[in-house]
Parts: sequence; structure tokens; C-alpha cells
Amino acid sequence: MSTDPREKFLAQLAAAVDAGTFAKLTLGKYRGPDASLRNVHVRPVTLKAGPHLAMLWRHTTRDITKNHPPAEALSLLGTLVGTDFLHAHLFAGETVAQLECEADGRARLRTTVAPSPATVNSGHNREKQHLIPTNTPWLRDLGVTNQHGQIREGMADKYRQIQKFAEVFLHLTTEAGLAETQPLRIADMGSGKGYLTFALAGLLGDRAIIRGIESRPALVETCNQVARKNQFANLTFTAGQIDALPGPQATDALDVLIALHACDTATDDALAHGLRAGARLLIVSPCCQKELRPQLTAPPMLAAALRHGIFQERQAEFVTDALRALILEWAGYRTKVFEFISTEHTAKNLMIAAIKSHAPADPDRAAAARAFAAFYGIRTQRLAGLLGLNFEP
Repeated sequence: MSTDPREKFLAQLAAAVDAGTFAKLTLGKYRGPDASLRNVHVRPVTLKAGPHLAMLWRHTTRDITKNHPPAEALSLLGTLVGTDFLHAHLFAGETVAQLECEADGRARLRTTVAPSPATVNSGHNREKQHLIPTNTPWLRDLGVTNQHGQIREGMADKYRQIQKFAEVFLHLTTEAGLAETQPLRIADMGSGKGYLTFALAGLLGDRAIIRGIESRPALVETCNQVARKNQFANLTFTAGQIDALPGPQATDALDVLIALHACDTATDDALAHGLRAGARLLIVSPCCQKELRPQLTAPPMLAAALRHGIFQERQAEFVTDALRALILEWAGYRTKVFEFISTEHTAKNLMIAAIKSHAPADPDRAAAARAFAAFYGIRTQRLAGLLGLNFEP
């Protein structure tokens, strides 16, 4: 067998596809000619024509899926791995293989046993296999499943949310260049009962140090008890308000900041904390966007429609989150706004992900944020104020 890391990785991939253990593959750190292409995700599917590999090409503003027969897909991947894409992340049975290539041709391959193995789901109508199986002990301890590993009544949507978040998190950390960072320092602001915080602890194992911040002391104590019971030594929960957190010190530096469903301006407080802590990746799912609604001045063309309260509410949500994305881009981040999980399962489904990518305080990006705010009559906004971006003329 070849000792070249790239060739060994491709051999592992081909063997997994041939053996039926292939679960998924992520290609990242793109260095090819298409400026809009970010990464590629590959998974097995079974079509009428037989087994195929579905390749999802993620671009800045669109996604494209193409299905290929296995041999054709492996041939195509052989031309992409280590050339256009310098990073590749393979899940096959209980094995995780991570390939990192350098522009100068150097490469490193790491093969480990997955903390929570992703198993194969090749058929559209088969029972789906998950990154976090239903028999995971902490799911039982948090009341998501029963002692037999069955999802409790009323918890199916929560279980879907946990799985989706685990998938999204892995994709985003790969895209942010954090797939190999150890320790990966994560803060979850407004962690609540800790469902998603525990998902990260189970997914990442010892390579992450995770801290949950929650205002309700009873939930903090419960989560710490479950963490100790499940031997998550690097997972802790602390009582506190997001807007009362002290400014990060050198020892409080972060790689990832998470704030899911932090109410109204608490999302802004969390984002500002993550920015000050130097987080490379910010993940928020806002809710209760009330701050800007009293300030909104309907543009003349929209005034007639916005006399309806429901449209005013949705407009306030759109303006708040669109302005947050513009402010984050001014602050040095590349943003993605997308549906986190179907509205069939939860109405709080919008997610903003921001990856540090460029120098902050670009005048053109500041002008874009100010122009957007002026169009809607916005004079002040919490995140802008915390970061020193003035909207006043």
C-alpha cells in the first residue's frame, strides 16, 4: 500500500464505498478557480438505477446536487482531493479519516475512531442513522429518550433539532478551518437545558472544552450533574446573564461562540462577546426580535402593506437579522443565513453563521450597513452600538 497520505486516504474512501460502510465525506479549504464554491459534501444514496454517491456543491448563494455512480464519483473525487480541496473528512463505519494537504504538496492523514460514529443511510426510505444515536446515555438523562433508547412522546422535534445541529456544526467547523483545532474552545450562551451543548460534547469528545452559560441556576445544576454522570470532564455550565458577562481576558479566548434562541438583544450581546473573545466561528439562531420594531419607518412603497401587524413583525425580524449580518461583515466575518431546520418542526429556524475571513472596519461595508439602516429609519441597534458602528449621519 502507498505511504502517500493522499493516496492512502483515497484508498480508504474506495474501500469504504466498496464495503458499504461509507457514511459521508466533506471536502473543505477550497483553492480552485470558482470564487463562489465553498465546500462539497458527499453521501451514499440508492436510486432506481442502483447505488450512487450524491455530491452537494455548496456555493456562496446556491447549492447544487449531482448524483454519480460510485466508480464515476470516486474518479471525480480523486481529481479534487488534495488539489482543489486541501482538506477532506471521511466518515466510514466507526472510522473517521482526516486529510490535510498543504499548497506545497505536504500532507497529513489522521485516522481515529469516531466518538459518535456516523453510520450508513443509503436509502431514501430506510430508517435514518444519526451522528448521535437514540441510545446515547445523556439523551436519556435529559428526557429525550427512555431507558430503551426510544424517543419520548413530544421529543421527536427536539431530537431532529439535535441531529441537524450536529451536522451543521461539523460542516461549519470544517469550513472555518477548525476541524483539527485542539482544544476547540466553545461557549454556548443561553444554553438552557443543554440539549445542543451536550450534542457537541458527545460529538467532539476530549478535543473540545465547552462552557454553557445559563441564567437559571436550577438548569445549570441539572446540566452539571448530567455532565458528571456521563464523564464529560471538559463540559461545564455556569449561571449568569449574557449581557452581564465580563469582557474576555486572554485566558477566555474562544474558537466558537454559540447562541441559539437567545431572546431579542441577548443575541447581540452574545455576538459581541464572541467577537471580543476572538472567536473564528459564530453560530446564532435569533428569536423575539423586538428592539427595532418601534424604530421602523416603512419606505413609501411598503407603507400600505406594513399597516398589518403580522407584516410589521416579520419585517422587524428580517431587518434585524439582515442588519446583524451586515454588521458582522463589517466586523471582519463572512456570513451565511439559512434555514436551520424545517418550520414543520420549529418556528425558530433561522440561523446566522459567521466565519472570520477579513480585516474589520472596511469603509465600504460600514457604508452598506448604514445605508440599510437609513432605508428603514434605524438610528440605533444593540450590536452596532456594542461594536462602535454609528448609524447617525
